[in-house]
Amino acid sequence: MSATTIQLDKKVVNSLKAVKEHPRQTYNEIIIKMIKNFKNTKNQYDEFLHKIQQEKMKELWDNNDDEAGEHV
Repeated sequence: MSATTIQLDKKVVNSLKAVKEHPRQTYNEIIIKMIKNFKNTKNQYDEFLHKIQQEKMKELWDNNDDEAGEHV
C-alpha cells in the first residue's frame, strides 16, 4: 500500500477521533467507511428521486385531460 500525507484542520482530526469505533482504528479506516456510507446514501437518494419522478411522469402522461384535447 502506498501512502500520502494530507493536511487536516485540528477540528477535522478531533472529529475523526470522536467517531472512532475502537482506539486502534486508523483515520484511513474511518475515512474509507465514511466514503462507503456516503456512496450508499447517495445511491439510495438517487433511487428515491427516480422513483418519485417515475410516478409523477406517469401521472402527467397518463391523464385523460390531455387526451380529450387531442380530439378537438
